[in-house]
Formats: sequence, C-alpha cells, structure tokens
Amino acid sequence: MDKIIVEKPSAEKLAELGVTRWPIWTKEVSKFTWNYASQEIAYILEGEVTVIPNEGGEEVKFQAGDLVTFPQGLSCTWNIKKALRKHYQMG
Repeated sequence: MDKIIVEKPSAEKLAELGVTRWPIWTKEVSKFTWNYASQEIAYILEGEVTVIPNEGGEEVKFQAGDLVTFPQGLSCTWNIKKALRKHYQMG
C-alpha cells in the first residue's frame, strides 16, 4: 500500500493544481474511520489532524498549510484535534 504524503507546497504548485477551484469540506473535532475508493489530494486551510492507517503503519500528522495525498485503497482512522477546513480533489 502507498503511504500518505504530506508536503508544504509553494504558491506556484497550488496555482498549478488549481486548488482554489476545488470544493471545501469542513469537520468538527471528531474521530472516525474512512476508506479511500480513489486517491484524494487535500490542501489544509485550517485545523490539526492525525490519521492512523488501519492496516499498520505510522500515524501521519498534518495541519494548516499542508498538501496531503491519500492513496487509493487506504483504510484509516481520522482524529481531528482542531476543527478542519480543507480544499480537496478526488481521483
């Protein structure tokens, strides 16, 4: 299984990806499981999150300013520690 990738993108990369045209998703402080049927790329606008892969692997932390890629097929548990607001693109 591929890993979750977290990076600090440049303004140029965000513009190239068209992030500001992606939908926005918000979620309150919570904990839940999630399965990725397709790849997701997310740009974190607000919040602090820890994601733990359910099939082993290290937990991944990310926060505002991070660009996060979740691989297709990932099954994980989200632990939102500070309310989340993100742009996202599936597929």
